[in-house]
Amino acid sequence: MTSRTPRRTAALAAALGAALLIPAVAAAPASAASAVSCTSAKAGLAAKLTKDITAALAQRKGSVALGVYDRSTGTTCSLRATSAYDSASTVKVTVLATLLWDAKKHNRYLTSTESTLAKAMITQSDNTATSKLWKQLGLTKVKGFLAAAGMTRTTPGANGYWGLTQINVTDEQKLLKLVTAKNTVLSDSSRAYILKLMGQVVSSQRWGTPAGAPSTVAVHVKNGWLQRATHGWRVHSLGTFNGAGHDYMITVLTQDNSTMDYGVTTIQTVAKAIHKDLVPTATKSAVYVPTTTPREAFVATPPQG
Repeated sequence: MTSRTPRRTAALAAALGAALLIPAVAAAPASAASAVSCTSAKAGLAAKLTKDITAALAQRKGSVALGVYDRSTGTTCSLRATSAYDSASTVKVTVLATLLWDAKKHNRYLTSTESTLAKAMITQSDNTATSKLWKQLGLTKVKGFLAAAGMTRTTPGANGYWGLTQINVTDEQKLLKLVTAKNTVLSDSSRAYILKLMGQVVSSQRWGTPAGAPSTVAVHVKNGWLQRATHGWRVHSLGTFNGAGHDYMITVLTQDNSTMDYGVTTIQTVAKAIHKDLVPTATKSAVYVPTTTPREAFVATPPQG
């Protein structure tokens, strides 16, 4: 009897440990709602955004992080801004920015090959083009750009896994701010080039943050989507919107989605609330709603070549 006690005790402890751990893991994606924080120079806008974003996420499951910055009203909103997510194809904006930053350092234009790859990478979310540029740049240059951009919590994916770059809302908003306003990191022509390509994304990939955007503003978007064994679908959307007296950007990162469409709907639900509050009287533009899952914008195995 005595000799069996330690084994029984250990088995009981293991069983209790498992019982305690399982609910904790399962509970994580239960609700997307959390404490949204907004500030604004415009009276009443911060409170309205906080209320409407919270309501938009109240019935959504999964993990959602978001950032809003509106230069025209001095408005900022954030939710889980420092939480890390697998980037999927949103990292492609960083890849292009790195390419242009490096070209500026060497006082050169992009080659015709680089321009072709960059266009395919952003407008079609082409993985082969991304892998070629990622390999050409190398981690040293990518990390150099991240340092110059102040994106201190972004960690590039290792061993060619660019889609597993660890990103967060804070750094993605820093990137969008660089792309949309004059700075010393990216030249004006580089910023214009990035926005041009983000404005030419194929119609089937223009979902997400553009949902509910005013027809009076120019829309620039880059999305990412990736399914993994843990945390389900990652579905992300970066968007910038300017024109008619407005200049703002939205980042929404999500995971623990049961399907890609579920993540898209979550992003679009909150995006509609944000656009409505920032530009309440504008006519809203149509947005693409996927009915089937497109090919994942990520290489499941290390890119070859």
